[in-house]
Amino acid sequence: MNLAPYIDHTLLKAAATPQDIVTLCAEARAHSFKAVCVNPQHVALCRSELEGSGVLIATVCGFPLGAVTSEQKAEEARLSVRAGADEIDMVIAIGSALAGDWDYVQADVAAVRAATAGRVLKVIIETCYLNDEQKERATEAAVAAGADFVKTSTGFGTGGATPSDVALMRRVIAGRAQIKAAGGVRTPADAEAMIAAGATRLGTSGGVGLVAGTQHQSGY
Repeated sequence: MNLAPYIDHTLLKAAATPQDIVTLCAEARAHSFKAVCVNPQHVALCRSELEGSGVLIATVCGFPLGAVTSEQKAEEARLSVRAGADEIDMVIAIGSALAGDWDYVQADVAAVRAATAGRVLKVIIETCYLNDEQKERATEAAVAAGADFVKTSTGFGTGGATPSDVALMRRVIAGRAQIKAAGGVRTPADAEAMIAAGATRLGTSGGVGLVAGTQHQSGY
């Protein structure tokens, strides 16, 4: 399977340097990955490095905790779009989800959706902290608020994507949005299992290894 069109080539570590981002972009160009995914500081650099390549630029919002206010998330997203981001991966208000405040969760997503009109919005529900009922409710809240994708994980929680979670999300979404599986996609077999379960995008720092058919040992 050609995995490259599924891959968001990701570098979200705090210690990432500008040279690391240049290397990430060069790899994305070389392998025709779908997108790079970087912290907001690096969006403008990626825009310069990837001009004319067809590789999209994704960045994160309210990352990785999801615990800033909706207004802060919306402004962060707005500034990232202004800097050149094509896609925004936001984190839901995880604590509110655990408390069952689904109105707040949906309104939080809606605030970022309003700030990102014309861009792709991916909503991270951080499945590792939720039970199945909460995963269903979080997925529904994200879709109801206008998410283009629902995404499993930040890669900074206690666990990453699983095929069973992707399948659960696919059932709830029922064709209304797409799914991004992220965190723990380490081998081509992992990637193909996520795709078979319903993922149309894969978030990984090991994209080069995946397309080469090797195992990614560590990281996102």
